Amino acid sequence: MVDTIKKIVLAYSGGLDTSVILPWLKDHYAGCRIIAFAAELGQGDELAGIRKKAIASGADQCVVRDLREEFARDYCFPMLRAGAVYEHHYLLGTAIARPLIAKHQVEVAHQEGADAVAHGATGKGNDQVRFELTYMALDPDLKIVAPWKDERFQLRSREAAIAYAKEKGVPVSQTVKKIYSRDRNLWHISHEGADLEDPANEPKDDLWVMSVPVSKAPGKAELVNVDFDAGAPVAINGHRLAAHTIIERLNAIGGRHAVGQSDLVENRLVGMKSRGAYETPGGTILLTAIRSLESICLERDLLHCKQQLALKYAELVYYGQWFHPLREALDAFMASAAQRVTGRVKLRLFKGRVTVASVHSPQSLYQKNLASFTMGGEYDGKDAIGFIRLFGLPMKAHAMANRRRL
Repeated sequence: MVDTIKKIVLAYSGGLDTSVILPWLKDHYAGCRIIAFAAELGQGDELAGIRKKAIASGADQCVVRDLREEFARDYCFPMLRAGAVYEHHYLLGTAIARPLIAKHQVEVAHQEGADAVAHGATGKGNDQVRFELTYMALDPDLKIVAPWKDERFQLRSREAAIAYAKEKGVPVSQTVKKIYSRDRNLWHISHEGADLEDPANEPKDDLWVMSVPVSKAPGKAELVNVDFDAGAPVAINGHRLAAHTIIERLNAIGGRHAVGQSDLVENRLVGMKSRGAYETPGGTILLTAIRSLESICLERDLLHCKQQLALKYAELVYYGQWFHPLREALDAFMASAAQRVTGRVKLRLFKGRVTVASVHSPQSLYQKNLASFTMGGEYDGKDAIGFIRLFGLPMKAHAMANRRRL
């Protein structure tokens, strides 16, 4: 297969893994042209000089695309609308980005006439699955190059990768002493490795990047208003903004109050448990807000069904099955359910917490006269008598049968 590959499009971030893979590909795929593809997803200054670095590291060409608005509008916000959270705490920042990167990687392969795509994910993690499932879903004819799973690839640790980068003259920000594996985009930043590999170690204050430690958050709360239209965030404090700008603004607001920090041991798709720390300040604010709005806008059975399906939706995202027909079908349900989720939520941010101060919607199903403890003509308490008898009949019958056996 190696001899038949003429052009490879590599998902390139400029981080440690992909930095060492570029020269490795040039050494082991002789005569093959390597195109580095970098996606601007809100990494801050991480893409500064990315083209120059890619070419210096062995790439024949470097393609950079700004995908921030598409990422926010077509990936983050549908996931938010679904209420997808993996294992109670992970807001899926890395998982939701991989299908988008791989999608554009396939597009670049088509445009440039490449016959293969490559990624720098290891054979232990989830990202290998997310990249490769997307390749398979969008173009099953493309060959997949995954160096970490190639027996010729002998860089089996981050320490070895750092040494290899030094040998090849490839600049990387990681050192043996500063060796966290981080992935950042508009939605979050993840931290793994080093002292975090032992769940007994508390995350250090200097770990956090997008947010301050709770101990350094302001002693005064901040209020922020978020407007939604049919389940999609559209404005902050009355100002309508583009989707990616909404996330950026809320990241800044939430970050200064230490909102959105989570530390968890999760179950990877490949079967092992791994420990990571995540920062998702804007996403945490938005999730708290939309759940509050749904509480007054969605009918009970619809809300409960949506909550159950959110678990499956989260699994599909985590497992890299974004382009699975089930995820697409679930999105149709979520879009329909969210038609009434329109309104404004006021949130209070304080010392790592985000709480709802008020919620209002023109589509609200909440009726004060019905909910009030004052009994009015619109609700006859005697109606509950027959209802409770019928509703409790199975339990009553069970109790009577058990009593007879005593």
